[in-house]
Amino acid sequence: MAKYTYSALSESGEQQKGVIEADHLTDARLALADRGLYGVEVAVKPSVWKTEITKKRVPRSELMNFSRQLSAFVRAGIPIIDAIETLRVETSNDQFRAVLADVSESLRAGEPFAESVATHPEAFPSFYVTILRSAEMTGHVDEVLEQLADYIERDENARRKIKQALTYPLVVIMFAIVAIVVLVAFALPRFQTFFASLDAKLPLVTRILISMTNFLTNYWWLLALGFLAFFLITFVYLRTDRGRHARDRFLIRAPVIGELVRYTIVERFCRILGSMVGAGVQVPDAMAVAAGGTNNLIYQEALAEARDKMMRGEGMSEPITETGLFPGGVCQMIRVGEDTGTLDDQLDVAAKFYGKEVEYKLDRLTSLFEPALLLVVGLVVGFVAIALVSAMYGIFNQVKVK
Repeated sequence: MAKYTYSALSESGEQQKGVIEADHLTDARLALADRGLYGVEVAVKPSVWKTEITKKRVPRSELMNFSRQLSAFVRAGIPIIDAIETLRVETSNDQFRAVLADVSESLRAGEPFAESVATHPEAFPSFYVTILRSAEMTGHVDEVLEQLADYIERDENARRKIKQALTYPLVVIMFAIVAIVVLVAFALPRFQTFFASLDAKLPLVTRILISMTNFLTNYWWLLALGFLAFFLITFVYLRTDRGRHARDRFLIRAPVIGELVRYTIVERFCRILGSMVGAGVQVPDAMAVAAGGTNNLIYQEALAEARDKMMRGEGMSEPITETGLFPGGVCQMIRVGEDTGTLDDQLDVAAKFYGKEVEYKLDRLTSLFEPALLLVVGLVVGFVAIALVSAMYGIFNQVKVK
């Protein structure tokens, strides 16, 4: 039997949370109903050995292909259980194959499609499930699946471009570190032995370099412990709410990358919200999911407050403007969308615009970062070279005088 966590309401309206054992998700819901509880949310309880660190997620490319192929099957009139079984056999990802097997079992037990995939957040993100729920109510599952596939494809393309832009600087950094380590660990000790055998007075820059090398050679373990302690303290701190707040606030306010991070968040928010509104999801529900999709606590809290104001009848554009986290162009497009009833179209336009802005700023940042990185590497290598050459030149002059 599996364990399921639940958050349910009693007949008196009191919220209750706990853990229940059942053979299947449907059995868990029936057991809650027998107790007079109505399951608001029921999910598989993860094992204590499956932590967030080791938990793997299904690649988005697998979800994109699944959504597009399932859309074609549903449009052709093939029953969704048969379609999922076919896709399960064809998928090459073992984890996703197991997920689809469980989804198929849930469907055979009478669970709706959206509820079946909701128990697997490692494969189906929250916005995907929310859009599916709306699609099942409106009967446009095939169209919505195609829209979801298009969104995931655009999102994956944006991620791929960011990774490509960062690849070259990271390669340069790695080669620079290797070059410096080779110079300090292998070349410099040989020169140091040579200098000591001549008993010559070395220039200041050479003495500084030798002192640094001796320190690294003798106390490398201390530096390693320091880096390890710093990493562990930072890791633990970032797991706390205060640490996450500090990290997210720093990311959006950082001098060089802050604007790029903000534009990336805005593009993602507009794209998720536009996709959900276009699929027929109620705007308050879409706002809640899109806010979670920003992956930034500062934006999430500000958007939660904006959503509360919207629920009180203050509209959408004004509360979002008051957050001060969105560019004026986005606020204006949302206002136009509200007035004309084309909110999804306006959000799609905003997402495309800021997507291009992210690409431009990323290219510009990379173009500035590369020469700066080469300059730093050149200074370090140059410092080592000058220290060695000046020492050789000084020794030559001392020997010549003698």
